[in-house]
Amino acid sequence: MEQAKSRVRNWIRNSITARMLIVGFLLVILLIPLQYVKSLISERSYRQKEVVQEINSKWGNNIILSGPILKVPYKTYTEERNFNEETKKYTTKTITNTKYAFVFPDVLDIDSNVDTKPLNRSIYKSVVYTADIKVKGNFPEINLKELDIKNEDIIWDKVSVLVKTSNLKGIRNTPKINMGNQSLAMTPRYDREYLNTIESEFIKEFSLEKNKVIPFSIDLKINGSELLEFIPIGKETTASMSSNWHSPSFDGKYLPEDGSREITSDGFSASWKVLQINRQFEQVFLKNIPNLTEFKFGTKLIIPVDEYQKSERTAKYGFMVIGLTLLVFLLIQLVSKIHIHPFQYVMIGLALVMFYTLLISISEHSSFLKAYIIAAISVLALIVLYSRAILSGFKFPILVGASLASLYGFIYVIIQLENYALLVGSIGLFIILGIVMFTSRKIDWGTN
Repeated sequence: MEQAKSRVRNWIRNSITARMLIVGFLLVILLIPLQYVKSLISERSYRQKEVVQEINSKWGNNIILSGPILKVPYKTYTEERNFNEETKKYTTKTITNTKYAFVFPDVLDIDSNVDTKPLNRSIYKSVVYTADIKVKGNFPEINLKELDIKNEDIIWDKVSVLVKTSNLKGIRNTPKINMGNQSLAMTPRYDREYLNTIESEFIKEFSLEKNKVIPFSIDLKINGSELLEFIPIGKETTASMSSNWHSPSFDGKYLPEDGSREITSDGFSASWKVLQINRQFEQVFLKNIPNLTEFKFGTKLIIPVDEYQKSERTAKYGFMVIGLTLLVFLLIQLVSKIHIHPFQYVMIGLALVMFYTLLISISEHSSFLKAYIIAAISVLALIVLYSRAILSGFKFPILVGASLASLYGFIYVIIQLENYALLVGSIGLFIILGIVMFTSRKIDWGTN
């Protein structure tokens, strides 16, 4: 029995296959703490999103602007027949109802200047903005005969103007709309049908303007975050946007016109032009205004890849880092005939896992680059000093340090890339495989 145990111990100690199996098993075991680290990064990232959403909700959320829109009331008539029991005859009564037509402008021009600034809460940061939006254009002369609405049925003294926005809370001025020579105050409506809508007072003597093109203008100052978008309700809609934000993403159904986009480190500018033929809805609606958000366009003020995203991308390479480092130690063990205990492999692997906890904790209080350098130097120093204790001389510890430093440098380059990350990563892994194959070619694999 003792002889059998001794043979097993000798096989484990001297067999290359046994050593490879043990290292492979330890690699799988080390994936458990690595997975906990990934969960920690996800948890911190989720917490960041919660705080950012809270900051944004108090400052002002995404903005989608639609308007101005003419709200034109008109009369409809229905007949009601009632049977009179006394006279034994039917009587007819005409009932008058009020309905609404919503008329979109012929020309709509939107000019917006978006001034961004950071807001901090504890260690978390969000980017919000204040948009100065100037809207002008003109409405067509009112003629609803094609919709079977007679001019005499229109209630001309009850015509008003609507502006719809997704963010009433963010409006920072008292808006007034200029209609011709009139300046009309606008107030919100407490009505589910007109949710997130401000409406003007009635346009005075509108009947005198009904056969004319009616110019309008309105200035809005709105606090928002992340998105600023418009709905092209004009028969011809033009929009321009300028900002001091350096990382825009042009979002929605329509892109800016060719040649109008200019993006620098100091900000961006862009302009759009959308014609009625480019979108699939008419200029007049009856009863209510449909949801037209599928036609929106504008800009998303994106935050460049943040620390948590970078840490998450770095952790995805954790298996490769741990696997290749343990492989380096295994090759050193096979070449030098130095015995490395499985416990020592575990300590090296845990040190490699600690890199990611250091990275995420330091990056919350500093830049990702500084956090990456500090975490990498700390882990490198720890592993090199530990290698010096278990490996003879300085040659192998220096080799381990150089290999690990090259690996960390390679991963940092990959996570900074976007379009070429896969290409550079594939080439790098190909080179690493070639080095391993070249290094292991002279190892005597005969010891089973």
